[in-house]
Amino acid sequence: MKLASLPLGLAGRATLGLGKRVTGLADEILSEQAQRRTAEHVFSVLGQLKGGAMKLGQALSIFEAALPEHLAAPYRQALTKLQNAAPPLPVASVHGVLERQMGADWRDRFDEFDDAPAAAASIGQVHRAVWHDGRQVAVKIQYPGAGDALRSDLRHLSRMAPMFKVLQPNFDVKKITVELRERLLEELDYELEAATQRQFAEAFLDDPLIVVPQVVHASGEVLVTEWIAGRPLSEVITEGTQEERDAAGLRLATLHFSAPKRAGLLHADPHPGNFAIGEDGRLVVYDFGAAARMPGGMPVQVGRLTRLTLDGKADDVVAGLRGEGFVPPGLDIDAKAMLELLQPMLEPIAGEEFQFSREWLRKESTRLTGQGSETAKLNKQMSFPPAYLLIHRVTMGSIGVLCQLGATAKWRSILEEWLPGFADPEGTDPNR
Repeated sequence: MKLASLPLGLAGRATLGLGKRVTGLADEILSEQAQRRTAEHVFSVLGQLKGGAMKLGQALSIFEAALPEHLAAPYRQALTKLQNAAPPLPVASVHGVLERQMGADWRDRFDEFDDAPAAAASIGQVHRAVWHDGRQVAVKIQYPGAGDALRSDLRHLSRMAPMFKVLQPNFDVKKITVELRERLLEELDYELEAATQRQFAEAFLDDPLIVVPQVVHASGEVLVTEWIAGRPLSEVITEGTQEERDAAGLRLATLHFSAPKRAGLLHADPHPGNFAIGEDGRLVVYDFGAAARMPGGMPVQVGRLTRLTLDGKADDVVAGLRGEGFVPPGLDIDAKAMLELLQPMLEPIAGEEFQFSREWLRKESTRLTGQGSETAKLNKQMSFPPAYLLIHRVTMGSIGVLCQLGATAKWRSILEEWLPGFADPEGTDPNR
């Protein structure tokens, strides 16, 4: 019912706008006021719903970078709130979860516990505390009923499958939604998240660019980790100097490409609320509920096909894509057209250095979805293997954040160091 209020609210404001335009109110002033009210309504509804609906809001707050500026601007501030905040859980509910998960004597585990949440996420909120041994800790508490809410949201997602089929006829929507459902439901298990975080923390121990808080305690719905403060990445996006934004972008890209090789995992929730810049300049990484398990590292074909595309090996690219399931069986593909589809996407790694920007992302979004363009037609013919779903989603999410940062760096060098198959696409060693 709350979700249904969103389009009604938007339609109502549009009707109001029409009336005011007739009275002569300046169009741009009206538009800004109406869009800002609508944006606040979106934040209010998605924030109250938490769960899967709030995850939608967090995804939107990344991908607003691809929208035209006059549409994106009113939503940017409201949606960015969803990366770090949501209406808080009542104190009695917080204490109830702690008692169920840690026992009636849960207070004895802490020297101090702050009842006011320090941050909120899609299925839980974080409190600052002092562990019984004096360590500063973050205590993540799952919202009561979050599991049922998320499962319900995902059932609604499966009902939307026919719509996705219209947008991308060759996608195996059923398999993709099953894969997405399994990955999202993993986020409900804080003990699984703790194991993932320990794996990341060990892999990045004493790393000069990235730091992961250590796990202190875990149960199904409560996770206690080391408290590492930092400047929120959302603040770096809006207020940071170019140098600070470049440094943050470099660290984010390094995490994305190095984690599969170093930890056998991919951090799969790249929205700004999950990152901060610590006092020592390192990227602090939070929230490991969503992760892709890659014991063999990133698939070598990702690096190989990326490099072959850059090198203009059209026939090899089409053959590789067909072998991985991106080209449907029996579909005749023009190899040159495939390069024209893919190469502009790889502009950030085509040269020595590149600056990500909202403008670049909007240009690419328009190119790939523009009505009537040959590129958009070819893009719609492509299939999508479910095994690549999470990799694609995380890569696109990371690119969205890099565009919000407007970060400049030598991105290609990161791939050459960490992405298997990229430096040596013709070779057989997946670790090169």
